[in-house]
Amino acid sequence: MGVLVSVRGWLECDGRQLARIKEIIGSEDQDRTYSGGWGFPARQCNFANWVFFGAQMRAGSLDRFRGQLGRVARIPASDEDGDLVTGLFLVSHDVEGMGEWQVRDGAVVTGPASGRYRYLDA
Repeated sequence: MGVLVSVRGWLECDGRQLARIKEIIGSEDQDRTYSGGWGFPARQCNFANWVFFGAQMRAGSLDRFRGQLGRVARIPASDEDGDLVTGLFLVSHDVEGMGEWQVRDGAVVTGPASGRYRYLDA
């Protein structure tokens, strides 16, 4: 079956950025393999917009997903506040353990996850 990776996370954005995120996700997963892992609330609450992701995928697909997330991270600010898309993803690899991907400052910043999240892999 191969090595599996569980990816769990969320993004915070504004309305224009949300529309662009939907475009990126819709256009880059033609076979719909992992696009079903994305969740868009039917009604956003207050000022921020939220996007959620959760899926277990083959390790070989992780680079493609990270690339997609990088394109989302580079979506420019759409108002005078200059706020970029932000978010956090926990990536649990069957072999390499758990990592943390921070979406901030127009990039995906990766590093080891805190040990306090180990319960997710139990």
